[in-house]
Amino acid sequence: MEILKTKGIAKHFDGVHAVDSLSIGFEKGKITGLIGPNGSGKSTLINLLTGVIKIDGGLVVVGNNEEIKRLLPHEIADYGITRTFQDVHLFEQMRVLDNVLVVLTKRNVFASLFETHKKFHLARAEEVLIKVGLWEKRNELAKNLSYGQRKLLEIGRVLAMQNGFGDDSDIFFFDEPFAGLFPEMRKIVISVIQDLKQKGKTVILVEHNMDIIRELCDHLIVLDSGKLLAEGLPQHVLSQKSVLEAYLGE
Repeated sequence: MEILKTKGIAKHFDGVHAVDSLSIGFEKGKITGLIGPNGSGKSTLINLLTGVIKIDGGLVVVGNNEEIKRLLPHEIADYGITRTFQDVHLFEQMRVLDNVLVVLTKRNVFASLFETHKKFHLARAEEVLIKVGLWEKRNELAKNLSYGQRKLLEIGRVLAMQNGFGDDSDIFFFDEPFAGLFPEMRKIVISVIQDLKQKGKTVILVEHNMDIIRELCDHLIVLDSGKLLAEGLPQHVLSQKSVLEAYLGE
């Protein structure tokens, strides 16, 4: 069953078709890899599906055939969608622990700073930070973390959005989460993604490392010039001549 799909979705920038009448779907409970050469439309597509930029044409269909013409960033959580970014988005002047606690409340950021956090919130934040290997850094300011630690903290914030009250996130977009990570950190992220799948979550993974794609992904979608080039099982897709020529330059 497809939990998220696009119907002829389009985005133009100064006449360039970044996403060109694209119709694809993401199956519930699966890890789908999204690959393609630079400029193929991967990041634009994610930004459209998470409300960062406006859709020029077509529809997004979420869950039980709910058709959406316009997504706004603050609304995506209502549809069970969350994401990471290539450029990490954190509250730099806040502690690592507070960066996680902020997303465990439905209040705005400033109100959450003055909220008395319940034992549940603190326990959940501890669980998440242990999961991403940052519990010992909980009292550090986010700005003082290394590049890799910052990426892990953003992933931890995404995990914290599964708050256990029946409105957990169901669809997770990971935009190049492995870029710049040391091997031990990569193992942590692999574990996080595999755990999400075991819980029945849907993961869309943008990644350039084909070994990771082969290890993690159930399905693979290849874009080129904003259009669908190929899709299917990773081992099958990655052996296609058109994919090798467009993506790998062979």
